[in-house]
Amino acid sequence: MDPSQFINRELSWLSFNDRVLDEAGEASVPLLERLKFLAITASNLDEFFMVRVGGLQLLRHRGSQTRDPSGMTAAEQLAAISDRVRQMVARQYTCFHQQLEPQLAEAGIRRVRPDGLNPRQQQAARRVFAEEVFGIFTPMAVGGRQDFPLLSNKTLNICVQLGGGERPKGAGRDAAASDLPRLAVIPLGRSPSRFVELPTETGFAYMLLEDLVAMEIQRFFPGESVVQCVPFRITRNADLSVREDMAADLLAGMTEVLDERKQSPCARLELAGSASPTVRNLLQSVLEVGDEEVYALDGPLDLSAFLQLTNLAGFDPYRNEPWPPRPSPRVDRKTSMFEILRQQDVLLSQPYESFEPVVRLIDEAADDPDVLALKIILYRTSRQSPIVEALARAAGHGKHVTAILELKARFDEARNIEWARALEQEGVQVIYGIQGLKTHAKVCVITRREPQGIQRYVHFSTGNYNEVTAGLYTDISFLTCNEQLAADATSFFNAISGYSQPQKFHKLSAAPIGLRDRLLQLIDGEVARRREGQEAHIMAQLNSLADPQIIEALYAASQAGVKIDLNVRGICCLRPGVPGLSENIRAVSILDRYLEHRRIFYFFHGGQRLVFIASADWMPRNLDRRIELLIPIENPSLRDRLIDILISYAADRVKGRQLLANGGYEPPSPSAPPGSRHQWYLYQLACEAEQQAAQLQRTTFIPHRSAANDSAAKTAAQKPPLDLRQ
Repeated sequence: MDPSQFINRELSWLSFNDRVLDEAGEASVPLLERLKFLAITASNLDEFFMVRVGGLQLLRHRGSQTRDPSGMTAAEQLAAISDRVRQMVARQYTCFHQQLEPQLAEAGIRRVRPDGLNPRQQQAARRVFAEEVFGIFTPMAVGGRQDFPLLSNKTLNICVQLGGGERPKGAGRDAAASDLPRLAVIPLGRSPSRFVELPTETGFAYMLLEDLVAMEIQRFFPGESVVQCVPFRITRNADLSVREDMAADLLAGMTEVLDERKQSPCARLELAGSASPTVRNLLQSVLEVGDEEVYALDGPLDLSAFLQLTNLAGFDPYRNEPWPPRPSPRVDRKTSMFEILRQQDVLLSQPYESFEPVVRLIDEAADDPDVLALKIILYRTSRQSPIVEALARAAGHGKHVTAILELKARFDEARNIEWARALEQEGVQVIYGIQGLKTHAKVCVITRREPQGIQRYVHFSTGNYNEVTAGLYTDISFLTCNEQLAADATSFFNAISGYSQPQKFHKLSAAPIGLRDRLLQLIDGEVARRREGQEAHIMAQLNSLADPQIIEALYAASQAGVKIDLNVRGICCLRPGVPGLSENIRAVSILDRYLEHRRIFYFFHGGQRLVFIASADWMPRNLDRRIELLIPIENPSLRDRLIDILISYAADRVKGRQLLANGGYEPPSPSAPPGSRHQWYLYQLACEAEQQAAQLQRTTFIPHRSAANDSAAKTAAQKPPLDLRQ
């Protein structure tokens, strides 16, 4: 592919984070939600440096001249990233200082500097220092690299420069160090008290922990002259992985990777903009970072920590109006999930509809004496997962429980290792993922003995088995007892949990074998029909689009006249709207109160309207290096619901931004009607469906019966229901 036809992946991601930052500056968004968006941009940058930048730095260090699809080497990408991130950081602190901090103060959330303390606050601050700071944190003399402390990733530290006098004993043993100033480092670690609450008549007043330490720094160094206190923070490279071909025990191998991350190279050094050249040079020297990796910040370090302030009690007017998940009208809470699924398939649009039916299905399976086995893939879970607890309980009841628990899920490795050990103790058969691949598919199969024989129930999803993120991310859950889908899901588990060769599926497609080919086949099908003069249309919602083969196929489809609507939340390396290349492609991205996480694909297919949900984005890692699933949704009413989601996404003029050919985004219309806001529309649909179901129940006539008739009715109710599908 011509590199000019491909947007660089890293720069595309930075454009996504820029759009998150736009929400922090959007006056129509409630104040604490804007602060949350700002914190998210900082957290996103942390992960970006740990993974993407860290990996590129390793390539540059090795002298790699390999070019990405956009034609850039690792060194060229790092230079471009540095320029873009500095612009973004400047925007972050402009937003914080000029907009959010003054407006937070007006709302009653006030930051107090040391010189602004009243006597009562000063007394409280000194008490906190004496009780919670002075006896906990320890300054460490620094003379050079050999005695510089091992600092934790993403934690706050204070570098203290001391005035004249003799160097501390043991510091500066090498000759070069004799010319260094007298320095000490105070690691503040993962302190929960970054925001020190102060007494105030109204609202909430706080002092930052680093300001408190600076105010009382002389207590740490009695009799010394303190020249300056400089907060700083390091971001370590986390782009480390276990050599699976060399690891006899993957669990032990992943534990070693987590240990290696604690002392991996520094990918970024952040420090206060007031730092003297002396302190900056020393930190650069001991951490071995160049000027390109140093970010001098004009304000508090680690803006992600301000997420804590968004949860303060008493400030509800500055938050979004709650949108509590609605119960699905297709799921009667008084009826067993097994009975519900025998009668109909269920599709949940999360978080507008509750995730509770999924948890309830697994919960019921754990205690149901007729359930024989459960098989599930766990990629990311919550800290106190009811689903994991149900799996352990099921094993305790003697059921066959198999959990494929992906130990290589980045930044969830430690939690997954803990869950793996706990589940094994309860008798669950735990598989630590698949060698050379990440198991990213989301599926659960429950096998149950019933009067008519063995029945299997399946849950497929675009998201994780995590009830917390199910309330924050938009995802699709599909529950069914369709025999062909259940047979495919069982074959899928057997193939990835044992040494068996993957079998041909009836309906599913899986990566890394077959999924890309299936997608290309579907795209080519639209091209062939368009060339025959038929209508052709593709719609897709996904998180990222970066696979060169898929992008080339979409360009070819556009050139053939196929209409293509893409809804891509984050990375999009395709250039839409280029004459002669992609003029029939429109790409939209939505950033709103929920994180868009669904993967839904639609192909007109000569009027058959094929619709799929998937765990996979259209990226090389998903299609080549992960185990993923593509699931067809054939039920007409459920298929139509998913098509409606795609249409409403593309029509959003309130939060939707259109991707331009140059990689930038067109802002949403300021005069767009509220009804065109995608997430609001879907929540209203969920509320209306609940109200219609309640109205239907109210208008159902239930006659009073005699005791004899009531007894007969109960006897009849115990008989198997008629199968109206025959």
